[in-house]
Amino acid sequence: MIPTPQAKLCGVGLRAPHHHEWATRRPTCAVLEIHAENYFASGGAIPALLADLRRDYPLSIHGVGLGLGSSAPMDTVHLQQLKALVTRYEPTRVSEHLAWSTYNGMHHNDLLPLPYTDESLMHMVSRVTQLQDYLQRPVLIENLSSYVGFEDSTLNECEFLAALAARSGCSILLDINNLYINACNHGFDPKKFFDALHKTPVDEIHLAGHTIEIIGEIPMRLDTHGSAVCESVWQLYREALQHFGPTLTIIEWDTDLPALEVLLKEAECAEKITLESYANAN
Repeated sequence: MIPTPQAKLCGVGLRAPHHHEWATRRPTCAVLEIHAENYFASGGAIPALLADLRRDYPLSIHGVGLGLGSSAPMDTVHLQQLKALVTRYEPTRVSEHLAWSTYNGMHHNDLLPLPYTDESLMHMVSRVTQLQDYLQRPVLIENLSSYVGFEDSTLNECEFLAALAARSGCSILLDINNLYINACNHGFDPKKFFDALHKTPVDEIHLAGHTIEIIGEIPMRLDTHGSAVCESVWQLYREALQHFGPTLTIIEWDTDLPALEVLLKEAECAEKITLESYANAN
């Protein structure tokens, strides 16, 4: 039986244009997610704000710059800053991406996909284990939006994630928008993704908006985080909750940022769907 949600589970990402409103108005919200690298400073106004908000809101720390899938050794300074952040604010979740972003000392300003091979899997297991050992806590790994695939992949993404979780002990951060984008761009049934993860812990969900662009006469969905969650993604979210039960959910919105009330209404919608899913399951 799916457990009863004892408290609200849906929150939003904390973004700089809304800092003043969070500090002064303290709107109701289940959880705030921060991008780790924006809060690495050890002193000043931003860490002070976060320490203040931490008294009223649980935090989820989401890393975007570690490049776990990169072949170079992990940046020790980055790791030290991340651990200091985690120690300082004691978040409920710490997460990163199934992606790479660095090569030969250069950083790419994007999250780049991996080939899903046994070699890549061994590498990611090693890197996630290293990260968890360093932080002394489990982490969550997020599925990535992608626009191309690798011919030498021998696994699909959900098989890769399930094996990564089983071998490293990590959990999955399931981005429903990314899953929908990939299903449309690459032509697969997203529901089969849920089936493949049925024995894998999914401890957080992301919801976001995307855009459609015509590239060479082919419609491609792009992960822009610049609009409301579309109905197709909401429907896929409902189906995810049927598989995984009530799950901490974050609304992500990073470009063309609207008023804070718009984000909070999206979180309220996710909360309503969570409660409906529980009621239907019982």
